[in-house]
Amino acid sequence: MGLASEALTRAPAADRRKQEEMDFHNRRERDRRILAAAEFERKYANKKWYSVGRKSQQYVDDWLARHCPGKIALDYCCGLGGMCLRMAQSGAFVHGIDISDESVHTAQELLDRNGLGSRAQIQVMDAERMTFPDGTFDVIVCSGVLHHLDLDRAYPELARVLKPDGRILCMEAVGHNPLIRLYRKLTPSLRTSWEADHILKRRDVLRSRQHFREVNVRFFHLLSIAAVTLRKTPLFAPALSVLDAMDAAILRLPGLRWMAWQMVFELRGSRAAPQSSCESG
Repeated sequence: MGLASEALTRAPAADRRKQEEMDFHNRRERDRRILAAAEFERKYANKKWYSVGRKSQQYVDDWLARHCPGKIALDYCCGLGGMCLRMAQSGAFVHGIDISDESVHTAQELLDRNGLGSRAQIQVMDAERMTFPDGTFDVIVCSGVLHHLDLDRAYPELARVLKPDGRILCMEAVGHNPLIRLYRKLTPSLRTSWEADHILKRRDVLRSRQHFREVNVRFFHLLSIAAVTLRKTPLFAPALSVLDAMDAAILRLPGLRWMAWQMVFELRGSRAAPQSSCESG
């Protein structure tokens, strides 16, 4: 075992987890840059599932259009910068942070290439120990990141940097569906060990109430997942429309909604701020 590996083994568990996350995402971004598109898709086969995400993506875009104009926003664990770009295009000044230096570099390139580099500041930062002052942000977006983090560290940090009347939008996979859980178990190379064991469940969402006064959840994509098999055929669009409509009905049912693949939840009313400062409604 090399000196670096020995040092990492002796490091606290939180530090080892963060190193594993950084290494995994740096490696995946290097692969994205050097591999042909088809080869990258084969190696990271879970990316295909996002082809059915039209309804949840539209919901997020509508939310950004309402809440980003003129605001100071944070893309929390920004990855390759796609959400930073959408937030900047929606009228926000965006701060993006990520533990992966490779991803931060790519995110800044994306903003610059689209002429929005002056509307964003992207940097490497530990999401569980942010250096921003209290009450910095009007809007925070957490796009598929909370299951990479220790929620007992992430939720209070998010509450701390949110303005009293600010709001957070979180997009996360749901951890209850047994078939989706089996798929994750059978494809361990597509995610870190921490990620696989910490896909959010109902109890994890409810834990946010310790730090926020309002928690509102919407569910997406159950039957529509089946359309993935048609994604490269002319039948994909009509099939997805039918399955999306069916999902809109059945995911209102309490007994089924936690079986969805994805959820989007909004957090408001940081308990780190005085209660009188919080908006109602």
